[in-house]
Amino acid sequence: MYRTIEVNREKLTLMGVQFPNIESLESTANALGNNMFEGLEPTKELIQVYLDWKNGDLNESDFVTRLYSLYGE
Repeated sequence: MYRTIEVNREKLTLMGVQFPNIESLESTANALGNNMFEGLEPTKELIQVYLDWKNGDLNESDFVTRLYSLYGE
């Protein structure tokens, strides 16, 4: 089932998560949209963890740990 996600290009937010620029917002929204067709149900927490990793605030190991803490194995 398709579900819309909140994208605000003026405020640069995706489901309430602030992005640094429009390019990052749009590339993330497009990737999420594609994965939603495969069954992903994005959450604000998932988007924040992804953005933290993408911006270099989380290393890959911490990224995976945070994903497991949100979604289990």
